[in-house]
Amino acid sequence: MTVRVEGAGGAPAEVTAMRARELGKHGVVVGDRVRLVGDTTGRPDTLARIVVIEDRTTSLRRTADDTDPTERVVVANAEQLVVVTSVTDPDPALGFLDRCLVAAYAGGLEPLFCLTKTDLASPQTLLDRYAGLDVGAVPVSRETPLDPLLERLTDRTSVFVGQSGVGKSTLVNRLVPDADRAIGVVSKIGKGRHTSSSAVLFDLPGGGTIVDTPGIRSLGLAHVTADDVVGAFEDLAEAAVDCPPGCGHSADDPDCALDAWAAGGPPGRAERLASVRRLLDAVGQTGPTH
Repeated sequence: MTVRVEGAGGAPAEVTAMRARELGKHGVVVGDRVRLVGDTTGRPDTLARIVVIEDRTTSLRRTADDTDPTERVVVANAEQLVVVTSVTDPDPALGFLDRCLVAAYAGGLEPLFCLTKTDLASPQTLLDRYAGLDVGAVPVSRETPLDPLLERLTDRTSVFVGQSGVGKSTLVNRLVPDADRAIGVVSKIGKGRHTSSSAVLFDLPGGGTIVDTPGIRSLGLAHVTADDVVGAFEDLAEAAVDCPPGCGHSADDPDCALDAWAAGGPPGRAERLASVRRLLDAVGQTGPTH
């Protein structure tokens, strides 16, 4: 694997390294901070060993599905999760967006929506759905400069996730002209083909780094708790304070305060509550949260 070694006053060296046997089953992922021994010059035909993986400040994790107990760390030590979604062609996968918010909350990352193809349709309906949350959203299109997005990325480490066909690889290529990420096509049913195969870290020309991840068909959340699911939506979390002890927030829980919260607001609330309850159901975490 390749490890970047920051030099004193110079450009970082790209060092080929192998994981030391004493690390056991502890895997190394993109974004990990590690300690090396051996030849760290980065010269051809040299090899270093990774002997320590530093504690992670954040981690974007997923499982294969909602029943798989084995979680996988996708990226470590990122500050921001940029969820790329198109507003049309294909339509936004709302359940996937909600899952991304939960994954960001559980992993300690700040979420940011990047809304693509806004030259083809208005993003307002999608913005309205999440208006009650403190989640930033940046609309982009092929015809508009990326300055507003770059302002949110500069001097930060950001992970880009998005389902096929939403324009994530195109966006990465615009942000990092030499990234050379493969670009897929959108099929007639509005679903793209995955074109990325490995998570890769890129430096932004103006400062900061982005990690482009493989196209994700699903985002398993078997590793999260009910607190994570509800906590990812702060307006729901505030309303849940009024729930009786032992409330699991499912539709079958008597006196769940979230029902009154949904009934007392715009139609989007009921839709979002239904989505959260599907998540709680899917991950099997409808037990008490407080």
